[in-house]
Amino acid sequence: MILMGFKHMKKLVFALSGLAAITFGGCNYNSQDQVNNAEMNQPATDLNALSNEAANDAANSEADALGNQENQLENESANTLNPSDAQEQNVSGM
Repeated sequence: MILMGFKHMKKLVFALSGLAAITFGGCNYNSQDQVNNAEMNQPATDLNALSNEAANDAANSEADALGNQENQLENESANTLNPSDAQEQNVSGM
């Protein structure tokens, strides 16, 4: 009877060994298709260069907008009338 138990154990070990061999047999570390796929999925351009370019574009457009705003404010101040000295002295009476 004891020998019968070992026989079942041997079958179980043999089955698990075969399953492991089949499982690891599918792992091929020299798969050129996977290497090619990984290379194709890489971005072709430098992302740092693109992000720097986008940041520079944003900074330049903001500088242009601020320059336009400055010009508008200068034009508005040129179109307004400056108060006379008497009007400026009258402020203390308010």
